[in-house]
Amino acid sequence: MTVREYLAFVSKIKGVPSKERAGRLDYVMKRTYIADMAGRACGKLSKGYRQRVGLAQALIHNPDVLILDEPTAGLDPKQIIETRKLIKELAGDHTIVLSTHILPEVAQTCQRVVIINKGRVVAVDTPTNLTARLDGSETMFVQAEGQADAVRAALAAVPDVSSVTEAEVRDSISSFEVVSQKGKDVRRDLARAIVSGGFGLLELRPMRMSLEEVFLSLTTEEHAEEGQ
Repeated sequence: MTVREYLAFVSKIKGVPSKERAGRLDYVMKRTYIADMAGRACGKLSKGYRQRVGLAQALIHNPDVLILDEPTAGLDPKQIIETRKLIKELAGDHTIVLSTHILPEVAQTCQRVVIINKGRVVAVDTPTNLTARLDGSETMFVQAEGQADAVRAALAAVPDVSSVTEAEVRDSISSFEVVSQKGKDVRRDLARAIVSGGFGLLELRPMRMSLEEVFLSLTTEEHAEEGQ
């Protein structure tokens, strides 16, 4: 059975009116980038194309919600990038529920995250808010050119900075993790301290927990509570 024949069969099962089927077939094949495979036998498609055909058959009746279970499992890096791009494009017209344990996938694809542990919802928020709210403090990575002790002292003197930890020193370049009080944005003050001290500012960026760390933190807390 060719891709087009398979999709036509699925459209019939899903109740797409006969007069609309040809148009829906053309639309979903174009939208999922499989139009060039319309005459190819489904059994001879690569894993990446089979995933796209799966998306096409899910779209054939134009549902409001799409539920995708591990859509990039088993794909090579190029196919993963293509599938992510396709999911993001589809999100403009459909609500997409993505079920996956591949958390970098979530960070790069999803706008909202629900973390479930043993059947209980333990967190619902955007990826950015989840990583920010669990930190308990704000941490910045600062890399500067200059004498390490002098740079550290300049950073430590910035108001609302709680601690300055040396990450790496190589020749005249030093890197630090600067922790400030939660809710305090000290980026401008840190940059000002480096520049006014006569040092060269090479890098200044926030450090966030990854979604993997967030997930482990939440699920570990749940286990601890259950034990108590």
